[in-house]
Amino acid sequence: MHETRPEQVRDDVGVVRLFEPIIREVGSPLTEEMLRPLDPRCEVVQFGHPLSDADFQTLADWLRDYPAVTLRAFADGTGADLDFLRFFPTLRAFHADFSYRTLVSLDGLNHLPADLTYLGLGQTKKRLSLAPLARFTELQRLYLEGQSKDIEVIGHLRTITSLTLRSITLPNLSLLVPLTRLRALDLKLGGTRDLALLPEVGALQYLELWMVRGLHDLTPIADIPTLEYLFLQALKQVAALPSFGNCTHLTRVHLETMNGLSDLTPLLTAPALTQLTIADMPQLQPADVAVLAAHPTLQQLSAGLGSRRKNDEVARLLPLPPVHGIERHPALAARTQLP
Repeated sequence: MHETRPEQVRDDVGVVRLFEPIIREVGSPLTEEMLRPLDPRCEVVQFGHPLSDADFQTLADWLRDYPAVTLRAFADGTGADLDFLRFFPTLRAFHADFSYRTLVSLDGLNHLPADLTYLGLGQTKKRLSLAPLARFTELQRLYLEGQSKDIEVIGHLRTITSLTLRSITLPNLSLLVPLTRLRALDLKLGGTRDLALLPEVGALQYLELWMVRGLHDLTPIADIPTLEYLFLQALKQVAALPSFGNCTHLTRVHLETMNGLSDLTPLLTAPALTQLTIADMPQLQPADVAVLAAHPTLQQLSAGLGSRRKNDEVARLLPLPPVHGIERHPALAARTQLP
């Protein structure tokens, strides 16, 4: 058994990144050390091999005292199923991934309570029907990787505030328009290119787009007035940022490996921008960043242009303190970040 604690690492642009939530790992046979009281910051209890029925029952009883903690299963071996969830009728947060690729059904989710608040489902060899999710009428946070069969069920989960779709391609975002409470949206991998309906999706405060194949047009972002934090990474075909004049609440922007960008002047149109991170963008020159010296509200800047010489020159031209840490946005509060 081990407990993984947050590790703070300062990267080459001076950003302190927080890796991994605190995780308690358990397994059979359970020991007193595994079941010692959790650190209040612990977000995840996980197992990598199926437990015995008796240990599952013991773990379930112990977890009743920690309703905000996510149970994560990534059991090794073939023939994995979710029937062990029968021992967890009061569990409020569950995530299954990695070796659960062998799952052939999500029927085991029926053992979980209808008031489940967080569900994460990793990629499986066979795409599974998401129909069982319909009963989770109080779900607040949902993470799906590679699961698109019967994905229309998402549109009926009106209580969702945070949604991550990884390795999933949607023809457009019409499926998400009914999610009026959505505040945080992550699109990772996959090939969802049509973002035209973004302004009609909830009242987004946080938007993350990462390695979305074929995505080149970011103009719909310009019409999200509630947006506060924008994270863009490795969007190979994006050659221009939109105007941010209507994004009057946008205070933080993170650009990483956005190697098609050469012009940062659209950031000057973001009236409330205070924090900017530019990471792994060697195509930029210090002068390309120095144009932001004219921004009236920018307070913190971390710039990684591929060399210490260029980074130092940026610091000379824009003597601003670096962005300190990747703090959790309120829209992401209590959202378990798992690999």
